[in-house]
This record gives sequence, C-alpha cells and structure tokens, in this order.
Amino acid sequence: MRCIVLFFALVTSLSAQQAPYDVFPPAEAPYYRVRYEASTKPGELIFPVNYTIWVPPGVQAVRGVIVHQHGCGEGSCKSGLTGAFDLHWQALAKKHDCALLAPSYEQPEKADCQMWCDPRNGSSAAFQKCLVDLGAKSGHPELSKVPWALWGHSGGGHWAGGMVLMHPERVAAAWLRSGVPLLKANPDRSTIKTHAISAAALGVPMMCNPGTKEGVTVKEGRFAGVWPANEDFFTTVRGKGGLIGVAVDPLTSHECGNQRYMAIAWLDVCLSTRLPKNSGDPLNAMPTGGAWLAPLLGTEAVPAAKFAGDKIKALWLPNEAIAKSWMHYVQDTAIPDRTPPPAPTNLHVKGNDLTWEADADLESGLAHFIIERDGQQIATVPEKPTNPFGRPIFQGLQYSDTPSNPLVKMAFTDTKSESGKKHVYRVIAVNTTGLKSR
Repeated sequence: MRCIVLFFALVTSLSAQQAPYDVFPPAEAPYYRVRYEASTKPGELIFPVNYTIWVPPGVQAVRGVIVHQHGCGEGSCKSGLTGAFDLHWQALAKKHDCALLAPSYEQPEKADCQMWCDPRNGSSAAFQKCLVDLGAKSGHPELSKVPWALWGHSGGGHWAGGMVLMHPERVAAAWLRSGVPLLKANPDRSTIKTHAISAAALGVPMMCNPGTKEGVTVKEGRFAGVWPANEDFFTTVRGKGGLIGVAVDPLTSHECGNQRYMAIAWLDVCLSTRLPKNSGDPLNAMPTGGAWLAPLLGTEAVPAAKFAGDKIKALWLPNEAIAKSWMHYVQDTAIPDRTPPPAPTNLHVKGNDLTWEADADLESGLAHFIIERDGQQIATVPEKPTNPFGRPIFQGLQYSDTPSNPLVKMAFTDTKSESGKKHVYRVIAVNTTGLKSR
C-alpha cells in the first residue's frame, strides 16, 4: 500500500478547483494575509496559495517565523486557513517574539500533492516571497531575513523536512508529523525526487512524529507506509550524526492527536537555544552536551553518557526536561503540567453580554472558561469543548491541527441575570490538564 503522505494522483487540469477559498477568518491587524495565483511557468507553484501571519502585538523586531504547515488534500488545505489563529501556537510565538504563519494551498482533492509539498516545485520560492510581502504589510521587513521553525503534518512534514535540507542555515528546528522527505531512491516511489543531506542540515534539530497505527503496530492499511518512510529518514540522518529524534504517538493513526503538547515544548527548547539575540543574526548552534538518548521505538531515555547501546542508532533528545516529557508522551501522551494558565484579561460587560481576552497556557493550551456571577459558577464556555482527535480544547481541532472554522469567540450571554440588579462577574481559564487560572 502506498503511503498517502507521499503519493497522490496527478491531474492535468485544475478546472475542478474553486478559487479562492473564501470561508476563512478576516485578516485584520495583528493578522495579515497575501494570496498568489497559480503559475503556468515551469518550476513555479501550480496551485494558488494563501499565507496568513500573526505578529505578536507590541513586538519591536520579529526574531523568527513559526510555520504551521497543513497536509495534503483539499480538506487539509482548507484547514490551513485558521492555522495562524491558534491560541496555543500563538503562545509559543509570543514567548520568542516570533510571528506565526500558516499557508493554505488551494490543491484540488485528487491533484498531485508533490507539486507543493516538494519545496523545489515552487512552494519554497512562494513562501520566501510571502515573507517579503507580509513584512511590508505588517511593518516588519525583517520577516524576510529571520530564521524559521517548521511544523508540518503529512505532506506538510515532507515540505518541512525538504526545507531543512534545502535551507539548513535558515531553519531553527523542524517537527515532522506523519511525513518526511525521501532520501533514497525507491522503485515504489519513483515519482518522488530524492533529497541530499548536507553537513549543515545535520545540525538542525528534527523530530519524526508518526502515529503508532501508521505502520508501527498496525502493518496494513492506508497509512502503513508512514513508519517505513520515517524509519528510513531517521536512520539515514542519524547515521550521519544528525540531531534527530522519533516520538511515536501511541494513540493515533494519521490524525494529529495530542502531539501539540510535545511539539510545542520541543520547539520551545530549540528556539530558546538557537534564536540569535539580535533579529537577523545567524542561528546559534544547537548544543549537544546535555543530550539524552533512547533506543528507536523504546520508551526510556537516559543521559547520552549513560546510554549503553549504539549511540549513532539512538534517537536524540536535546535535554533532560524534553526527555522526561518524551517518556510520558510515548507512553500515553499525558505530559504532566503543574503550572496554571494565565488569567483572562480585559473582561467587559455590556448588558448581559460578556467578552474577554486570554492567552493560552504554553504547556497545556486552553480547554474552556468558567463563568462566575456573584461568586457562583453559572456556565462554561464552550459548554462542552470537543476534539475528535485528542484532549478537548477551547478552539476545537481540525485534522491538520488547526482551530475549527468558524473560530470560537471569547463571549458569553447571561440570559438568567436579574433585571435591574448589579452583578459581579469573573472569568477563569482552564487548561487541558484541568488547572485553573487566577
């Protein structure tokens, strides 16, 4: 069975495509958007594409760009329209003075995904062009020069890994969920071009993150080819000394599940170490002295000095904190969190209508809000948070790890308040481990 991450039928016409994708949140500051039409020139991007970016309000100089890249297929492409609005990913970006960017390729359902998820087919050039144009729109021209932290799902993982191999000097780190680029020629993947690995690419931290049902424990089916591709990529890169790990999601197939709680923590460590102090300076080298190692498909990690096996075959973890989170993640994805989320701010009451603002908890995101009137809980928002792929979260979750569309609002209408009586309201944030804010 060929892996959906890498193979899609080639179509010769885009006539079935309805462009542009027109159901997405408006891009008003601090959000900015550009859209490019499809090109008919050889080597350029054959699909239209939207790029939406969020710039943390008040940031003086952006230090990097975190890219949240959806996967293949029309549904995943449309889900990319809300990627920049994700409060949890914004918390990571805000901590590091980074912008959060989400592409949305307008790929027809049965079109060849390789025409965008291989960066050499025009998507690398379009991405770099958007940073120039979004820099002009947002007043942050440095966007075109700062480093990138890349997260990608499925074909987006193929794209993110390909960008590492093409532009290692620009990539601070890359998280590859269920998709990797091809390094070795394979007759079963003859339509996909291979990449070469440079010495510079070996210094970029990367994490492969397949679901266990994608060929690890489930050997047949639509996604069974994901693990062999990940294993080949990991073995080749690690065998050359690359800083690469593997975190198998123990609960899922191709859906993203609870991976964000591990991915954001891992990227946080990489960005803390690699981003230069001054915007636009070269990336710092990733230190290796505090690394931990674990056997491939193992569940226990130890400091590198204490690892008894072949270190060049062991998966690489940057430090003790990440190693401990990784050990929880590969067991059941239940990474512990002992710190409460930030308290909501700017609560306004107009008649019976309440609105407020809130940042997500960096470690565990946002599950819901508790509404109190006169010291008594009267509601939660949303009433029943949902997520078909993992922990219930405030914004909901689509297949490619992006908020539900339309976006959930931080608002509540108190229909049972006493007319003419003055009430005192409080709003409390709750993260996905159940911890409450002030």
